[in-house]
Amino acid sequence: MPNKIIILLILISNLFILNAFSNDQISFDVSEIEILDNGNKIIGKNRGTITTNNGITIEADTFEFDKVKNILKAQNNIIIEDTTNNYNFFAQDILYIKNEERIEIKGNAEALIETNYKFNTKDIIILRNEMMISSNVGATITDQLNQTRYEIGKFSYALEKKILKGEKIFINTKYNEPFSDKYFFKNAVFNLKTQNYIAQDININFKKDMFGNENNDPRFKGLSSSSKNGVTTINKGVFTTCKKNDECPPWTIQADKITYDENKKQIEYDNALVKIYDFPVLYFPKFFHPGPSVQRQSGFLVPHINNSNVLGSSLQIPYFYAPFSDKDFTFKPTIFDENIFMFQSEYRQQNKNSFLITDFNIVDNYKSKKTNKENTLTHLFSKYELDLDFKDYIESSVNISLQKVNNDTYLKVFDNNIVNTDLKPDNFDTLTSGIDFNLENEKFVLNAGFTSYENLSELNSDRYQYVLPYYDFSKTLFNNNNFASFNFLSQGDNILKDTNSLRSRMINNLNIQSYDYFSKNGFKNNLNYYVKNTISAGKNNAEYDSSPHLKFMNIFEAVSSFPLINKGENYNDYLNPKLSLRINPSDMKGYKNESRQINTKNIFNINRLGLIDTLESGQSLTLGVDYKKEKISDINKYFEFNLGKVIRTKSNNNIPSNSTLDKKNSNYFGKLTNNINKNINFSYEFSVNHNLDEIQYNSFGTTFSKNNFVTTFNYVEENGVIGSTNILENATTFNFDEQNFITFRTRENRKIDLTEYYDLIYEYRNDCLTAGIKYNKTYYKDRDLEPTEDFMFSIKLVPLSGIEQKFAN
Repeated sequence: MPNKIIILLILISNLFILNAFSNDQISFDVSEIEILDNGNKIIGKNRGTITTNNGITIEADTFEFDKVKNILKAQNNIIIEDTTNNYNFFAQDILYIKNEERIEIKGNAEALIETNYKFNTKDIIILRNEMMISSNVGATITDQLNQTRYEIGKFSYALEKKILKGEKIFINTKYNEPFSDKYFFKNAVFNLKTQNYIAQDININFKKDMFGNENNDPRFKGLSSSSKNGVTTINKGVFTTCKKNDECPPWTIQADKITYDENKKQIEYDNALVKIYDFPVLYFPKFFHPGPSVQRQSGFLVPHINNSNVLGSSLQIPYFYAPFSDKDFTFKPTIFDENIFMFQSEYRQQNKNSFLITDFNIVDNYKSKKTNKENTLTHLFSKYELDLDFKDYIESSVNISLQKVNNDTYLKVFDNNIVNTDLKPDNFDTLTSGIDFNLENEKFVLNAGFTSYENLSELNSDRYQYVLPYYDFSKTLFNNNNFASFNFLSQGDNILKDTNSLRSRMINNLNIQSYDYFSKNGFKNNLNYYVKNTISAGKNNAEYDSSPHLKFMNIFEAVSSFPLINKGENYNDYLNPKLSLRINPSDMKGYKNESRQINTKNIFNINRLGLIDTLESGQSLTLGVDYKKEKISDINKYFEFNLGKVIRTKSNNNIPSNSTLDKKNSNYFGKLTNNINKNINFSYEFSVNHNLDEIQYNSFGTTFSKNNFVTTFNYVEENGVIGSTNILENATTFNFDEQNFITFRTRENRKIDLTEYYDLIYEYRNDCLTAGIKYNKTYYKDRDLEPTEDFMFSIKLVPLSGIEQKFAN
């Protein structure tokens, strides 16, 4: 009975206290409460909740409230929710001074402010009237919306204005990605709402792969910095992309002021000084380049300085203009000291299903050494690609190209001054223009079009060749059979050349090739049948007259091989003797004077002579053997020997004579390859006549490498009916270390006892800088083009671009 009375009194007291303080500043909702000092001290136990009249709710395991001082202490598993200021704190020990609206959190604490900013901190003070949070210890603050993490020393944070002030600040942007930007500030003020800031003694480390190289460490350093509305300014700044080490970076740009405008996506420098290994090399009062996120932006490009024994010294200052996202323009004026002016321009346009690029150039006041007359030179190169986007087609496109110049040696003379683009011809003696139409689906492939060729080394009357039109069609037939593949191929063209020589031709091929059949003894066998039909006619043509010629040809081929393998402990040995029996009862066109090279790679091909309008006639037997010794642990380590020969029932004067397949017994064709040794590898290709008393073709290539030294030799010699070439080439490289290289290259034509060129190159290279010195001497001469002896210096700062200067003797 006494215990029941005590419990009743406690319940009545709790209800009295709750009612008493519910109407005051603080109200309690606790499991167990103890009242001391005549009601001036209240102790709550076994967890409870305290609510204030101004938006604070505190949950804790224990409470102690001093009613006289209006101070609340709470401990263990504390949750503070401020609905007025929109934050939550999680702590273990707090002191709430209600009269001052001051909350002191002792020890570790976590906070979530506005559901976006997450604080991990220690020894926090919250001033609710000033709406300020501060700590002398520091904090880690995560901006979850912008994926930014702040690690900060002594700090204060204004809740209403979202202003963060602090010391010794480290900021990690995109912290959840493999690479991110990192900022270091001695002290700074941040507006987390607008992302503006003011800072002193800054270091900004951008993400390592910002410019496409994970070995870079792109970074800014400055005396002070500020950012507002997307414009970041660094005073007394230094920028580099070079990998960090204990020494000075290979290059830096130092400036009084560096401005990065995210709106313009541009980095600008005031009074910029470029230093290479701390040595000043260039000064710019104003200098800018696109920001790291920019793919294209209007502005001046890196200038080019050149020197030529024909043209003299020149300076090119290109300008890139991008008015629209799908169009841009590059203007490249060049000034020569010999009163020559060159204006090259390039236009590009990308549409949804098409792309256009055009390159136009005009050269004024050029005086030809051959005619001694001033000329105006021009070129026009253009390419248009259209995706027709036909339904159910793998490809459906139209390509149009144009190449035109008004001077035969223009491309050779101005080679170093014409900027390299995809439109620049690979062969300076031949210009190609045309229209190509391409269709491909699961059933067939069709290519057709019109093409014109201009040979700049020929006379004006005979330099043009027109293919009007041409087509290539291929289709696989009878896909579901189990014994052979059936492929139909058809091609045709109409060629006009030498002013009025016309030739029209259509060629149809049906290729039937059996699937591999293995006998019980292990022989691999194939039976193949090839049918060719040609329809041809000509006008003023040495090969064809005006009457159409219709011809059918066929060739039967039986192929057999006996592949063998011997598996060893370290090496596998492969031996494959093989033969090909061919019978063609029909005649073939005469190609006796054509040049064709036979080797072990093509001797077993059905069209080993590379002739599209005829089949190799007669009866022949091709014999060959392939041997290979291959390392099991590394298939790139091997020794290989190939040998082949053709035997005919009788000689055939229609076959190209330099192939030697026209004889009853052809040459022996062989190749020897050795890649076993890690320091030296070589390949030797040869052709020996049937009597084995004359080597008519030699091709020897070898590479020797030892530590940092690598040298490669290539020697080609042709004798007898095969030809009369005699060429020796060498390329040698020595790496002094991982950053310094020297390379020597030469090519000698031994037939005419002439060295065609010498190249000597020294290069220094690291992750952010490439510098080189190159000496080049050529002996080639063609009309206005003279032999040259050049000395070239180049330097490239990654990722900015490079400067190249060429001096000619």
